[in-house]
Amino acid sequence: MSLAPLTEEVVRPAEDVLSDVPWVTIVWNDPVNLMSYVTYVLQQHFGYGRAKAEKLMMQVHTEGRAVVANGTREAMEADTEALHAYGLWATFQKDA
Repeated sequence: MSLAPLTEEVVRPAEDVLSDVPWVTIVWNDPVNLMSYVTYVLQQHFGYGRAKAEKLMMQVHTEGRAVVANGTREAMEADTEALHAYGLWATFQKDA
């Protein structure tokens, strides 16, 4: 009888498992917030320059939505919650 501990072989998949990215944060158009305020929030939260923030804001205004960030699920969930704190309508989803 052997007293050696039992070892378990770790089996790794043949191909690399991709991390759970990308996810995106989407800002939706709403009838409440001014365009200047949406621009301000995008600059403050994401650190975007004025031109990029205005471009995204115009996409929200004209198309009804804009993808404002991408990354891990956890990061996009945190961004969405932060945007809610600013009063914006935002969601996150797995990128297609």
